[in-house]
Amino acid sequence: MKLHKTLVVALGCGLSLAAFAQWQWIDNAGSKVFSDRPPPPDIPAKNILKQPGGSLKLKAATPEQPASAASAPKISGVDKALEEKKKQADDAEAAKRKAETDKNAAAKAENCARARQSKANYDSGMRIARVNEKGEREILDDAARNAESQRIQDVINADCK
Repeated sequence: MKLHKTLVVALGCGLSLAAFAQWQWIDNAGSKVFSDRPPPPDIPAKNILKQPGGSLKLKAATPEQPASAASAPKISGVDKALEEKKKQADDAEAAKRKAETDKNAAAKAENCARARQSKANYDSGMRIARVNEKGEREILDDAARNAESQRIQDVINADCK
């Protein structure tokens, strides 16, 4: 029985050693994180405070840079490929807006031309017939012709600028 108790205590101590296999780091938000898994790859090594095996890091020592690294060109932090893609996307958007504007202008010019043609037909004095809601053909009298002529003139005033 004594051996059994000793074995249980030893097993309990052995299992508690797993708690020492903890990682400790400071995440990008600035808070401390404790985990049994390693930090994500975007966490720099200087932010890892504790690794399994008891190695404790208070501050990461900055390694000395060789003289050739000092003379190397500095990276500006701007991704040229990304900037080029952004410029192409902006150009495509501008071309799309211009095409839409041109399409609207062409439709407006066509509406204007049709309205002027229609106005000329109403002003010519010829008889004009139209189909009413019952499907019957009716000839416009002078009052209806003047009303339709005024409506067409309003369209011309709005679209033909």
